[in-house]
Amino acid sequence: MLNEREIESCYLGQFIPVHYHHNMLMDHNRMHSFKSAIFHAVKPGAKVLELGGGTGVLSFFAAQQADKVYCVEFNPDMVREARRFLAMNENGHKVEVVHADAFDYLPPEPVDIVICEMIHVGMLREKQVEVIEAFKRRYLARFGGPLPVFLPEAVIMAVQPLQAEYDFEGFHAPIIQFQPTNVVYPGTVELAQPGVYSVLDFSQPVDSLIAWEGQFLVEKAGSLNALRFITKNVLSIIEERGTTIDWLNHYMTLPLARALDVQPGDIVQVSFAYRAGGSIPSLEASIRTEVVAKYEEQVVERAAEAAFA
Repeated sequence: MLNEREIESCYLGQFIPVHYHHNMLMDHNRMHSFKSAIFHAVKPGAKVLELGGGTGVLSFFAAQQADKVYCVEFNPDMVREARRFLAMNENGHKVEVVHADAFDYLPPEPVDIVICEMIHVGMLREKQVEVIEAFKRRYLARFGGPLPVFLPEAVIMAVQPLQAEYDFEGFHAPIIQFQPTNVVYPGTVELAQPGVYSVLDFSQPVDSLIAWEGQFLVEKAGSLNALRFITKNVLSIIEERGTTIDWLNHYMTLPLARALDVQPGDIVQVSFAYRAGGSIPSLEASIRTEVVAKYEEQVVERAAEAAFA
């Protein structure tokens, strides 16, 4: 009988079959960004821990310079596959694949870097925040400070009002969409510029509650019927160059329960709240959108104010 966490993990990614991991290995954007960040962050002789190792590819990158890598994986099938794959690759012997729950595991010694990629758009569904915060508490209690460097180091999240196309060969279906960031989608109109709603710095305590209320200046006429959620993972900060190595998740576009007709110059207010690791429906249920100022009304108000100035 599975416990509650095991049941949840069955649909949060920890028990997905190995053939799904092929999609992640084939994602050049993800792979190249993590490889570059790990090669920058992991110094020769370092000790590294990966929480949620999957195929072991990120641990493999770390092992090219680290002395020791602990790769923690909960799924027994993936533990077996990671060990098999690492045995085929250079420096794979430096990686110890540990069958354990990332929520509970502590390495037997202090580490310099912690790699954790349990990331979904908006920090939803997967348990990145919860796992890292729990690890910090256990690590400090066992080893004291300082904490290791976390990779990703931070996450920047933004939201953007859209007019999205939901006609599929004549079949109207407003449905959640995950879209690559480098593709132009006919029928999608960006009605306003994105607005940043949360920045998570993993070197600091991170609150799992994410709540935001903000306003957008509409730039194009259309029907505001969706919100695009954008998640940029700051994998590694290159201080000497003043730059970062980033990984941008696929866009997540959520349809709105009620569309708003908007014109350039209108001001739209948007609010929502959810917990990191929570469900997508919990975010959808919290979304509120409202046109708080029409452009024509603003023109009339300004004209009236000028007349009495």
